[in-house]
Amino acid sequence: MNFCYSKIIMEYKEIINKIRPEVDKVIAFLEADLSKIRTGRANPSLVEDVVVDCFGQKFPLKQLAAISIPEAKQILIQPWDKSYIEGIVSALQKTGTGANPVVDRDAIRINLPAMTEEYRKDLARLISEKQEQNRQTIRRWREQAWEEIQEQTKAGKIREDDKFRGKDDLQKLVDEYNKKIEDLGAKKIKEISE
Repeated sequence: MNFCYSKIIMEYKEIINKIRPEVDKVIAFLEADLSKIRTGRANPSLVEDVVVDCFGQKFPLKQLAAISIPEAKQILIQPWDKSYIEGIVSALQKTGTGANPVVDRDAIRINLPAMTEEYRKDLARLISEKQEQNRQTIRRWREQAWEEIQEQTKAGKIREDDKFRGKDDLQKLVDEYNKKIEDLGAKKIKEISE
């Protein structure tokens, strides 16, 4: 009898544990997404994933060049081959970063302009939107897990009491990940305010 009871308890926890890697991916995606938002300082993540059309194929910039930060507000891009320069400059101009790439012999320099207060407010709004999109994704995972718990309860695999424990545990998971989303957004807003 005890074995059967522990199997029933495990069932709803298994459902919750199944979505945990998915909500971890949501957080990882948000971190990567926020790293591309420009702060007052230069960062390779601002340009490394820019897609460059080179010889009829598309490559992320990081596969075509070394990217470094020689100064706080400057990004230096050193293509592995001179023939990549034109494609890289073209791709950078289309990104809308507000920076103008300048070819300096065999390299490309991007000097980041000073951030205005209006631009900071726009970035804060963008961060808030990204946070909300990720909260919605986590809510969708919660709803999917809750539906599965309810189905398993109807099928007799989860007891009624455990169904509600599962609901509470799901909410704790959502609260934990919403806090992570909040913290990531607050950290990024602090960076753009400096």
